[in-house]
Amino acid sequence: MRQLIRGHIVAAPSPGALDITENGYLALENGVIRCVSTERPDGFADAPVQDFGDRLILQSFADMHLHAPQYAMLGLGMDVPLLEWLQRYTYPVEARFADAGYAREVFERLAQALIANGTTRVCIFSSLHTDATLLLMEALERAGVTGYAGKVNMDRNGSEELIETTEESVAETRLFIEENKDRKLIKPILTPRFTPSCTNELMEELGKIAAEYPDIPVQSHLSENTDEMKWVKELHPDCAQYWETYDKYGLWKDHTVMAHCVHSDARECAAIRRAGVVVAHCAGSNINLCSGVSPVREMLQQGIWVTLGSDIAGGAQLPMYKVITMSIRASKIKRMETDWSEDFLTVPEGYYLGTTAGHRYFGGGDGFAVGQPLHAIVVDDGDFPEPVRPLTVRERFERSLYML
Repeated sequence: MRQLIRGHIVAAPSPGALDITENGYLALENGVIRCVSTERPDGFADAPVQDFGDRLILQSFADMHLHAPQYAMLGLGMDVPLLEWLQRYTYPVEARFADAGYAREVFERLAQALIANGTTRVCIFSSLHTDATLLLMEALERAGVTGYAGKVNMDRNGSEELIETTEESVAETRLFIEENKDRKLIKPILTPRFTPSCTNELMEELGKIAAEYPDIPVQSHLSENTDEMKWVKELHPDCAQYWETYDKYGLWKDHTVMAHCVHSDARECAAIRRAGVVVAHCAGSNINLCSGVSPVREMLQQGIWVTLGSDIAGGAQLPMYKVITMSIRASKIKRMETDWSEDFLTVPEGYYLGTTAGHRYFGGGDGFAVGQPLHAIVVDDGDFPEPVRPLTVRERFERSLYML
């Protein structure tokens, strides 16, 4: 089936670049992009047109790090540091997901909220409960969200209600992967919560699973908080740096997603780049929990693949347009911290990180790339008052990211 979508089309094909096609056409065939054009393209003369008039057609968003169970605790515990926040708020909430009815209710709401806010692709943590993770995958698929979801591994340093034995964790992970490896929309991903939550024995077994299923990626956390990093060093005195605790078990590999990397120094950043590890930058969470401000500009200059994550509920905002603008603000803080030696992220760069950089992880192309399935949102900014002159499409796009 051929169809056309018409409006002001804005895409970010590369960092800092915007492709703006005013009053343009997105030509689709069976939901796949065939071209972006200022005129009705050849071969689409009889195709129906969905005309959005003066509205903006933007790329949808990719959220590369969020905790599904924590949707139930958004906005809580914003005055405590990471490790205390986990014990006081996170673990008690996640323990409730042993209840399938509760999990179903929360995950249905989350899936609908993602779509309502323009997020169509995710790398998402569930809880350690396999049944709840399956409910999450089903809810996301029904809503139209695609990507990866992971059953969390956690056999130490949890709570009395939120812990699993090493044997349970390994067996449930193998079952989870085997039963879901052929899913098309939401696929499994290995998810050791973070190094302090997993014994050496569990990490070794997860490394074996990663080797057995090379197409299944890994997600976890890295260098988020200085107290966390000290703890990791105590648990793994043989490792000079945090990243090595994943590397020695075979979990540090191409397309591994590591959230935060706030305190990753030059050596750790070099290891990230060499391995093809993807950074999920979570500015809102890092500020809320006083973890720090990640050196995103330096990472980009070093050729590191940086994406964005809402990291709910450390991050208190699920909409990725708010995550984008928070990332820009955080980079401005970083610039002031470094005596103006580091350029802050621009609006086009932030948009790229929240869209194309994430979509690429799932096989997407650059911007609205030919041959790719359409991932788009329509923005009606008509309620905003007009200032002293009519705004350009570029200006309307910027205001929309900040004012949606």
